[in-house]
Amino acid sequence: MPKKTEGLFVVQKHAASHLHYDFRLEIGGVLKSWAIPKGPSMNPTEKRLAVQVEDHDLSYANFEGAIPAGHYGAGKVIVWDKGRWQCDADPAQQLRQGILKFSLQGKKLKGRFHLIRMKGEQWLLVKEKDRESLKTSITQHRPESVVTGRPIEEV
Repeated sequence: MPKKTEGLFVVQKHAASHLHYDFRLEIGGVLKSWAIPKGPSMNPTEKRLAVQVEDHDLSYANFEGAIPAGHYGAGKVIVWDKGRWQCDADPAQQLRQGILKFSLQGKKLKGRFHLIRMKGEQWLLVKEKDRESLKTSITQHRPESVVTGRPIEEV
């Protein structure tokens, strides 16, 4: 039986040049990261584009605030969701193979998800149909920070 892998996950809502959500999974001592333009979904019928971006240091998981103009990623950031994630196989191997299957246990995102590589750095984030699935938009229904409770506009 394969050893379960688990770690931290965080989703940061990022109002940079374009509003998006940075989805991050702790793998191999760093935060593997994907930018999701429309944000994650709890609806299994909605597939979300997730563009893989550079890895981030684990300390970045707690960042909430404003990145000054002139710096990479300039704009406001909140911790939209945070929690633990779990995988039943080697996540690094799954990423190389182009499909990562995992569970999230966050304050907003819960249940089974898949990251599926399409082409190059483009992936799809898909919610698996399970008892945690929702038909409503979690990003519209729950826009606030899980750390401070405030919306991104108040940063």
